[in-house]
Amino acid sequence: MSRQKKEPPIPCGENLAVSGEYDPSAAAACENGTFVGRREGEILVFRGIPYAKQPVGERRWKRAEPTEADSGVYQALYNGKTPIQTHWPTERASYYPQGEDCLYLNVWTAADRGNAQKGVMVFFHGGSYGWGGTADPLYDGWNFVEAHPEIVLVTVGYRTGLMGFVDFSSVPGGEAYPDAPNLGLLDQIEALRWIQRNVSAFGGDPGQVTIFGESAGGGSVSLLPVIPEARGLFRRAIAESGSVALTFSREECQEFTRRLLKETKARSMADLERLSTEELRRVNEKLNVYNNFPQRDGKLIPADPYEGYRNGLSADVEMLCGTNENEMNYWIGEVGGLVVYRMSVPVKFENDLRLFRKEDRERVRRFIRSRKGHSMWRMTEFYNELMFRLPAVRQMEEHVRNGGKGYMYYWREPSAIPLRGACHAVELAYVFGNVEDTIFTGKPADRELSRRTQQCWVNFALTGNPGDGELEWPPYTEENRETMVLGKTCGAEKDLLGEQREILSPLLEYNVNPSYVTMDYNVPFLRKAAAIALALLALLGMLIYWIFF
Repeated sequence: MSRQKKEPPIPCGENLAVSGEYDPSAAAACENGTFVGRREGEILVFRGIPYAKQPVGERRWKRAEPTEADSGVYQALYNGKTPIQTHWPTERASYYPQGEDCLYLNVWTAADRGNAQKGVMVFFHGGSYGWGGTADPLYDGWNFVEAHPEIVLVTVGYRTGLMGFVDFSSVPGGEAYPDAPNLGLLDQIEALRWIQRNVSAFGGDPGQVTIFGESAGGGSVSLLPVIPEARGLFRRAIAESGSVALTFSREECQEFTRRLLKETKARSMADLERLSTEELRRVNEKLNVYNNFPQRDGKLIPADPYEGYRNGLSADVEMLCGTNENEMNYWIGEVGGLVVYRMSVPVKFENDLRLFRKEDRERVRRFIRSRKGHSMWRMTEFYNELMFRLPAVRQMEEHVRNGGKGYMYYWREPSAIPLRGACHAVELAYVFGNVEDTIFTGKPADRELSRRTQQCWVNFALTGNPGDGELEWPPYTEENRETMVLGKTCGAEKDLLGEQREILSPLLEYNVNPSYVTMDYNVPFLRKAAAIALALLALLGMLIYWIFF
C-alpha cells in the first residue's frame, strides 16, 4: 500500500550517539560509524548520515574532506541541516534548520536487505545552485522504494550559493581557496565516493550506481560525467531539465564577489572568515538572487561547456536527458506573477539580443516571427529552447557522436496551476511517486503516468534501457533524433521540433547567462513602456483639467 500524504512530515531534530541497545535490523555499519535508522512499514529510512567532514571553521570554503573511521553507533532519524539560503515558498527545505554543517545524505532501502546487491539511485536536488535541500518533502523516497524495492535510493545535500559557488580569486588571500567556485560539485563527488565505499551496508551494489537530478541537479548530473575526478563513481546518469549550459564564465562570477565584499565591508579573506554563520545567513538574504552557477574555470569545467562531451569523456556513462515543454512558465510564479513576468521577459530578451552578431539577431527574429501568439509567449518559447531543450540536445549529440549511448525525453503532462503548462519541476512528483504533493502539479499527479515514469527511470538504472516493456524507447541517434514524449499519451518522435533546433542551435555558442537579475534596464521595451506611461499621464492631466477647470 503506497503511503500518500498531502504534506509529508519533515523530521526535525538532532541525531545523537547511541549508548545502549539498538535494533540491528535497522542499522547499517559504515566506515564512519554504525547508523541506526527507522523502519517505516517495509522500508528502512536513514536520515542525516554525514558523508564528509563538515565544512566549518578552518574548512569553510574549502574542498570537502573524507570522513574518518569511527566505531561509534549513531542515530540516523533526522535530516542533516539545509545549506545556507533564503527562505523561499517553493524551496521548502529552506524552512528547515540551516547551517554550514550540511554535508549529509539520506537513504531508503527495503527492510529485507538480504544478500542481494540492489541498484543504487543517487538524487541531487535543484534550486538554481542557491536553494534546495534533502528535507524537501517532494524528495521523500518512501513511495519510490516501496514501489521498487530493487532500488536503494539516496538523496544528497551539498553546499549552495554563498557557501558553494563563489570566486575569491580577486580577494586578497583568495589564492588559498582555489576550489571555492565549484565546491557544491566537489561535495557531490565526495558523496559519491562515500557511497562507493559504504552503500553495500544498505544492500546496494557500488557497481550499479545511477545519478539523477532536476534543474541544478540536472546540471550537476550533466557535468559530473565529464569531470575526471568523478570517473568510475557511477555508471548511468539521468538529467532532468538541466545541462552543462547552466554554468557561468569566470567574468560572470565576479558580480557576486563584488556584491559580497560591498555587503560585508570585507577587504580580505581574513575578514570573510571572521563572519559568523548567522552573519553569513543575513548577508545571504540580500545576495541569494545573485547566486553563481558552477564556474567554467578551465580546471574542473572547461570554458566551452560541451568540450568534455566532444572529447569523449562521457563515453562510458549511459545517459537519459530531457526537458519539459513549458520550462520557463515556472518563473511566472517565481518572479511574482504574470504582470512582472510580462515585463521581465522582454527586458532579458533585449539584453541577450545585444550579445549576438547581426546575422544571429536576424536568426532570433526569424524564430520569433515563426511563432504564434503574444510576443511574451514567443519569447518564452525562445528561452525554453535556448536555456533548456537545445543545450540538452547538443549535450546528447556530442555524447552519442563520441562513443556514448543515450536516450532523450520531452515532458508534456501539464500542471493544473493556471498558465504553467508542463513547467519546470512539474515531473518531480511523478518521478518520486509523491503524487499528492501538488506544489508544482496543482492537483494530484496521475498515478498511472507516475507508475510508468518511475518504471522507465528504474529500468534505465538497472539495465541502461528506459523502455518499460509496453513502451519501446529507441536510443538517441544523430540520424533520427528519437525523443520519447511523456504525457497522457507516450510515444517516440523523430527530430522533435526539428525546425526550431535548426534555427536556434547556432546560438548555443554564446553561452547565454541564465540569470535574470543582473540586466541592463535601458532597453527599447522599457523606454517605449515609459513613453506610453508618460503619454497616459499627460492625457489624464488634460482630462482632469478639462473636468475641473
